[in-house]
Amino acid sequence: MALLEDLQWRYATKKYDSTRKVAEENVNKIIEAARLAPTSSGLQQFRVLVISNQELKEKIVPIAFDQQIVADCSHLLVFAAWDKYTEERIDSIFDRTTEERGLPKGRFSSYTDRLKAIYLTQTAEENFAHTARQSYIGFALSIAQAAELKIDATPVEGFNNSALDELLDLGSKGLRSVTLLPIGYRDAENDWLSGMKKVRNPQEEFVIEYR
Repeated sequence: MALLEDLQWRYATKKYDSTRKVAEENVNKIIEAARLAPTSSGLQQFRVLVISNQELKEKIVPIAFDQQIVADCSHLLVFAAWDKYTEERIDSIFDRTTEERGLPKGRFSSYTDRLKAIYLTQTAEENFAHTARQSYIGFALSIAQAAELKIDATPVEGFNNSALDELLDLGSKGLRSVTLLPIGYRDAENDWLSGMKKVRNPQEEFVIEYR
């Protein structure tokens, strides 16, 4: 029940205590949860950018529609997905897999050929729609790991993606931003949402069963 209790504890924090910082050890645990997340074909189609530089966080505030949590949080995590699939990207992860498992290089070539036939015939936007979905899996696990550590986190989709991509020069890295995750510690006295009852649809409405 521990995970469920942690998820009951967490909420989308609206006000952070800017004086409190998350220990690097715990930041690394939150990132590691994302790194270990499952992804389609195990390709890890996203990266996590970790921003603790205060000046840079403040530059992102207007990009994030003036959400002050971006500046006040301890660390800002940016989840960014591949802008498209390429042969090199697909081959790279499978080459690493065969090397680390002691298998002959090319062991999965028939499978990677099928992946290439699917993804390389799609447009870049179709590719990105798929890679972005993979990033959400890691995003969710980072939120859960933060909750387990009693570290607050706020899922953010409301920002100007193209402006952030330009600021962080993500294009040169073959990435496009998907979501932001400020992490830190709540300022409970000044957060209007702190202490309010968590409200979700009841399970009998949320679950649709086929027996």
